[in-house]
Amino acid sequence: MKIILTLFALTLRLMALQTGQPLPTLSLNGDEGGKVDGTAWSSDELKEKVHVIFYVDPDEKDLNNPFSDALKAEDFDRSRFASVAVINMEATWLPNFTIAKSLKAKQEKFPDTIYVKDMHKKGVAAWKVADDNSDIIITDKSGNVLYLHEGQLPESSFAEIISLIKEHM
Repeated sequence: MKIILTLFALTLRLMALQTGQPLPTLSLNGDEGGKVDGTAWSSDELKEKVHVIFYVDPDEKDLNNPFSDALKAEDFDRSRFASVAVINMEATWLPNFTIAKSLKAKQEKFPDTIYVKDMHKKGVAAWKVADDNSDIIITDKSGNVLYLHEGQLPESSFAEIISLIKEHM
């Protein structure tokens, strides 16, 4: 039984996001979630710019703040770069209305970032990213995955990742 579970886990991992491959479509609308303003959102919109996607458990919202700050300090040209924060609403014990209120305030404070609610962990299923964590996905202008990291990104990686973003802008 242990061998079967191990093989199953390896199979799932192989089906996970891979660099150079298109980001699988994640569509959120209605009861499934969507943008903070209530409109639908789809990852198919992530074209024509380099995108940094944060897929975040609200309990881990501060885990990659140092990387967010490093990106902000770069002051990238917003016609060629964009950021998206997809919030895994089902990954926390916090009430949805509390998170929604916080997201609305963040959207007003950071209007260049798109904030999206994922009510039922559809991103975990579609993208095979870590649940209950803070995941970072970077895509190129065609929507292909350039980079993926699950958990806290070490500061020693910031320069390399920022160079990757600049190279693809």
